[in-house]
Amino acid sequence: MTSIIGWDIGGVNTKVARVVGSDVVATGVRPFAIERDRAALAPLLRELARAAEAQAADVHAVTMTAELSQVFRTKRDGVAFVLDALGTAFPGACVRVYTVDGRFVSSDAARREPLAVAAGNWAATARLVARTYPDCVLVDIGSTTTDVIPIVGGDVVARGRTDLERLREGELVYTGALRTPVEAITPVVELDGRPTGISAEGFAIAADVHLWLGAIAAADYTCSTPDGRPATRAYAAERLARVVCADREMLDDAAIDVIAARVADAQADRVAAAVDAVRCRHPALRLAVVTGLGEFIAVRAARGAGLEVVSLTDLLGPAARHAPAAAVALLCASAELSPV
Repeated sequence: MTSIIGWDIGGVNTKVARVVGSDVVATGVRPFAIERDRAALAPLLRELARAAEAQAADVHAVTMTAELSQVFRTKRDGVAFVLDALGTAFPGACVRVYTVDGRFVSSDAARREPLAVAAGNWAATARLVARTYPDCVLVDIGSTTTDVIPIVGGDVVARGRTDLERLREGELVYTGALRTPVEAITPVVELDGRPTGISAEGFAIAADVHLWLGAIAAADYTCSTPDGRPATRAYAAERLARVVCADREMLDDAAIDVIAARVADAQADRVAAAVDAVRCRHPALRLAVVTGLGEFIAVRAARGAGLEVVSLTDLLGPAARHAPAAAVALLCASAELSPV
């Protein structure tokens, strides 16, 4: 049976999901920083497709965020590069690219309107969620960013479409479970009961916080560590000590606990504030649908904003960790595709 291969091609992670009928039968993810080796994208796509047991006749449904990478001078350039890589990886395949307004278009059409397909992964997830949860706030926290998307009456009613618009409207928050520098989360912690400033040296990231607190496993720490040392709890503690210009000879476990907890609280509070701001425009919403690697942050934030919480895993199972790839494939499977 012909299947749909869903792609979420990002600047630091590439995700795939294979759908047969209405079932997600395979998923995969590979950390991949596109600015380090642009030429490696096409081989990576082929490798992930093989692992998902894709067939030559399969349709490829695509979302992307890789176009934002600083390796590209414009988003137009980035979109074109991703489409070129898909063409190289799967010559002759049917490729359909998802737009932020809910259409599937051909690669040629995507090249003509790059801003319609750039950073469209949130829209795929939101429209899939809307089919089951017609009135909710979707809170999707990945390694780098948070999407806060209102859904009302089965319609995605986000005000923003581009990343710029979504940042302006508070529907995109640049905080995530792994890559966010600690100094971008909070400027101060408390040590010995006294406010203590944070250094802006990139000594530690959110992954160090959540690894130390046990919210993520070492295997989830898929980005590079700030100091190049291993992604272990012991080294995470060393990195966290340095955010206050100290080291492990100066700070014991209890002090690291205090630093990590304060940063985690600040991150959850920031997401909760974004949820509150979006919900103020739709005060009747009472439910949050949470997903992503940082789902544990989303749960805290949504409850802090006074919402009931359900996990997208209730709908997608383990594929929820790859939600945009699974969503775009499922949407494509039910769409009437045209040759435009």
